[in-house]
Amino acid sequence: FFFQAEDGIRDAQESRGLGDVYKRQVVTITGTVTFLQNRKSQAIMSTFKNFIPPQCTIFRDGEKKSIDASKLVPGDIIEVKDGNRIPADMRVIFSQEMKVDHSSLTGESDLLNRIPDCTNDNPLETKNLCFFGTLCKSGIGKGIVIKTGDNTVIGQIANLASTADTEASPLKKELDRFIVMIAIISICLGVLFFCMGFILKYSAITNMVFAIGIIVANVPEGLYATITIALTL
Repeated sequence: FFFQAEDGIRDAQESRGLGDVYKRQVVTITGTVTFLQNRKSQAIMSTFKNFIPPQCTIFRDGEKKSIDASKLVPGDIIEVKDGNRIPADMRVIFSQEMKVDHSSLTGESDLLNRIPDCTNDNPLETKNLCFFGTLCKSGIGKGIVIKTGDNTVIGQIANLASTADTEASPLKKELDRFIVMIAIISICLGVLFFCMGFILKYSAITNMVFAIGIIVANVPEGLYATITIALTL
């Protein structure tokens, strides 16, 4: 009997050790996936800072000077060269083989010629307008700033995106409903086993630990991360 009891204790210790290993692995994997997702989101958001060039060339008070792009005001005349990012919405008044990349705004990958003449009533289609955040790929151009900051086309799009009402997707609604159901079931089971512990003459501390263990064991950790990985694969 003594050896059987000792074997039972050893098996219980081994099972507890394996359980601790599995828990550590689950926590580590969940934490790693969450960290990678958050870092990717931060990297995507940080790329928006590249839309604003730190410096731009303008003609002000009869002089050509370089200033911070954030100090531009409507009416300033700016010069854009090959490789420069457009610092504000501007109307082209001079172009020397100037071509711009509007892929960041319209998704169009082809380079577009810019000329001083208005060719279309639609601002996005006319060839005499350049927009904040787009890139000059070749040539030289000069233009008059017409809009800056939140008043630019991209600024208005960003404002619409930030103020738009976001409705939960069907998948998120189902996940939220599933989490509520699991939480209710887990709490009910925890309370049930907590009460049964008193019936079986266990101490209050033991019953509390057991109830918490039951609740935690039934709640899936990293559910959103797991769903994201599954959908990605």
